[in-house]
Amino acid sequence: MRYAHEVAKVRAAEQALMARLPDGALMQRAAAGLASVCARLLPAVYGARVVLLVGGGDNGGDALYAGARLARRGARVSAVQAGSKIHQEGLAALRAAGGRLLEDDGAAAVEAADLIIDGLTGIGGSGGLREPHATLAALASAAPGTVVACDVPSGVDASTGRVAGAAVHADVTVTFGTYKPGLLIDPGASRCGVVELVDIGLGADLPDPDVVALRPADVQPPEPRPESDKYRRGVVGILAGGDEFTGAAVLSTGGAVRGGAGMVRFASVAHPVELVRHRWPEAVTTVIEPGRHGAKVVERVGRVQSWVVGPGLGTGAAAESLVEAALATDLPVLVDADGLTVLARRRDLLRRAAPTVLTPHAGELSRLIDADRAAIEAARLDHVRLAAAELSATVLLKGSTTLIAEQDRPVRVNPTGTPRLATAGTGDVLSGLIGALLAGGMPALDAAAAGAYLHGLAARLAANAPRTPETPWRAETPISAEDVINALPAAFATCSGPPSP
Repeated sequence: MRYAHEVAKVRAAEQALMARLPDGALMQRAAAGLASVCARLLPAVYGARVVLLVGGGDNGGDALYAGARLARRGARVSAVQAGSKIHQEGLAALRAAGGRLLEDDGAAAVEAADLIIDGLTGIGGSGGLREPHATLAALASAAPGTVVACDVPSGVDASTGRVAGAAVHADVTVTFGTYKPGLLIDPGASRCGVVELVDIGLGADLPDPDVVALRPADVQPPEPRPESDKYRRGVVGILAGGDEFTGAAVLSTGGAVRGGAGMVRFASVAHPVELVRHRWPEAVTTVIEPGRHGAKVVERVGRVQSWVVGPGLGTGAAAESLVEAALATDLPVLVDADGLTVLARRRDLLRRAAPTVLTPHAGELSRLIDADRAAIEAARLDHVRLAAAELSATVLLKGSTTLIAEQDRPVRVNPTGTPRLATAGTGDVLSGLIGALLAGGMPALDAAAAGAYLHGLAARLAANAPRTPETPWRAETPISAEDVINALPAAFATCSGPPSP
C-alpha cells in the first residue's frame, strides 16, 4: 500500500519529530533526499544549469539547501525569489556553495535550465497561485528542462488534489515523509509526474492514513482451492439489460465470467438473454416475463452469493421492482447505471444491513446526494466521503482517478486508471467484475478497490497489446469494452503473491 496523510497530520508529525532533533535537521534530511533525486535525473551534475523557484516557506528552504548540495558538486545553480520573503539560512548556504540569487524575473534562466526545482509553495498552500508565483509556475511548466516539485507541485492542494488556478506541471515530485492525498487524486495527480517518496523519519509519528493506493500484491482476489466447486468460488446474479440496451447485459456478464465467478446467473427480458446465451454459454439464464414482479424474479433466478443490478435495466416501474428486490435480500449488492437513477428517487432502499456497493460517475452521484456535478469534480475526495456516510454504502466514484470510500475508513485510490476506459460499456464490465469478487467472499471495500485496480490494469494491457502477430507493438491502442474483458485474465496474473507491508 501507499499511505497518504492530510496536511494537518503531516504537520503534527513533523512537529513531534523536530522536537527530538537538532534545529534544522529535518529540513536537511528533506534537502538531501531532494538533491539525490535531482542528481539522478541529470546526465551529469557538474556543469548542469539548475534553477530554483523559491517562495518564502519551508519548501523554499528545502530547495535552497538542495541547490547548495548540487552546487558543491559543480552544478551552476541560480535561485529566483518569488515574493518578499526568502529562507535566509538556505540562501546563505546556497551562496556559500557558489550559487546565486538572480536579480531579474528569471525567465531567461528558466528557459535555459537543464533542471528546475519548484519550491514556490508547500503543502500548506491552498487556493490559486498569486503573482509572481503564477507566472513562474507557467514558465517552469512550459520550459524544456526537467521540472522537479518539492513535496507537492505549487498550486496543487496537498490534502485534496484540487487545482484552483495556475499550477506547476512537474516531471517528478519528491515528497517527504509520507504521500499526500493530492499527489494521488486528480486533478492534482496529473500535475505530479513520477512521485518519489523520501523517508525523513516521520513513520512513528504518523497516525492512520487518510487515503491509500493499492500496489499489485495488495490486490488479492479469491483463489480457487483444491476443494473448490462453482458454489464455493461464488455465484453472482446479474439483473441487467433490456430491449433498448442489450450490450450492458453481455458486457456485465463477461466481466463476471472473466472476473473469476464460479457461476453467473443472468436474468433479463428475452432478447438480452438470447445474446448472453450466445456470447457466454456458461451463464445460466432466466427470461423475465412481462409484468413479473422483481421479488418473484429474484426467487426464480436461484441461489447466488451476490447481486449486480442496474446496467442497461431502464428506470421504469419494472426496473425499480428489480432493484428493490435485490436490495431486499441479505446478500451483497452492487448497483450501477440505471439502478443508481432508481436509487436517486428511492434512497429508502439503501436501508439494509448487508453490504451495498454503488458505482456512480460524478453525474450519477450528483443526483444521489443532490450536489452540483462541477462541485463533485472539483472536490472528489470530499464528496466521495460524504456520499459513503450519507448513503451508508461503499461508494466507488468513477473518474480519471477512481475513489472508493466507506464511512470511517481510509479512502482507496485506484492508480491504474487510464483515459482509454472512457468508452461505452467499460463500466458494465466493472460492475460484473466487482460482483464476482463480492460473490467470492471479498469484503465490499476490498472487492470494489480490487475490481477497479484489475479493470484499469486490463485496459492498460489491452491498449498496449498488438492486435495480430503481424502487427507491431503500438502504445496506447484504442480499445473497446470487450478488449478489457479479454485482458482480465492477464491482469489477474499480475496480482499474485503476499500483500505488501
